[in-house]
Amino acid sequence: MSQQPQRGTSGVARRGGGAGRSRTPTVPPSTRRRGAAAGPRWVAYAYLAPALVFFVSFVLVPLFRVVGFSFYDWNGIGAATWVGFGNYARMLANTQLHQSLIHSLVFIVTFSALPVAIGLVLAAILGRRPIRGMAFFRTILFLPQVTMMVAVGVAWRWMYAENGTLNQILRFVGIESADTAWLGSFDWALPMVGLVGTWVMFGFCMLLFLAGVGKIDVTLYDAARVDGAGPVREFFTVTLPGLRQEITVAVIVTMIAALRSFDLVYVTTGGGPGISTLVPGFLIYRLAFRAGDVGAAASVAVLLSLLIFTVVLVVSRLLREKE
Repeated sequence: MSQQPQRGTSGVARRGGGAGRSRTPTVPPSTRRRGAAAGPRWVAYAYLAPALVFFVSFVLVPLFRVVGFSFYDWNGIGAATWVGFGNYARMLANTQLHQSLIHSLVFIVTFSALPVAIGLVLAAILGRRPIRGMAFFRTILFLPQVTMMVAVGVAWRWMYAENGTLNQILRFVGIESADTAWLGSFDWALPMVGLVGTWVMFGFCMLLFLAGVGKIDVTLYDAARVDGAGPVREFFTVTLPGLRQEITVAVIVTMIAALRSFDLVYVTTGGGPGISTLVPGFLIYRLAFRAGDVGAAASVAVLLSLLIFTVVLVVSRLLREKE
């Protein structure tokens, strides 16, 4: 009986002592992190502000102005006349626009399909084992990507000339009648310009795929070899599925380059002979700066932008990696 009050007293003393000490409220770590992140948020916006101003000034504002011009009949200098969707109806019935879109389909094959296929094959071959001097070869193959397309067009125009490099090589191998002015031929001009796009784009695709091959788990290749897979089966069962994201990026980038091509056509053929190499980008230039029909040129530019957006959306959906 004498011990119970002592325990009660000590318990009260302990509780009293605890009550007498000041306590600091405990803040959950997640709350502290949210508070720290919310504090300097304006700093992040400050860093984004220059890029946002640049994007609005040089992308969004010109885009909206082009859309506005497309509803007017305007020569670029005098007064503009509202025509609504008249420019769109007129250009959608224009045979030159139809022909330029067909030429863009050829460029999609040469600018996108061929470079992606060549890049996949080279990446599969070069990625199987280390090769001496690989950094040098990568630099050489990537050079067309960092070379101005105007310079590329001038060089290839010289090589395609009647006495150019291509005809000299053909005569060297025994084809004495090789005297074709390739860029002056109605039949050959378009595919020859497209092959320049293949040369420009395949190095980019190959380097992108080589980077993708490097992230594929090596054990997958070992397991395929244990199952008796050869190089071709390894490619289709391991390499190709592992490069789905890289293939998506490559297809989108190269297809955009094919649809918006202008400078290469301008330097090499000027859309000729006739309209055999006319593409939408060059048609916009002809309408705006040669024919003085800015409204029609703006309508074609809007239609081309919508086409590119639709193609990118469809390709990204089709090649999207499955969950």
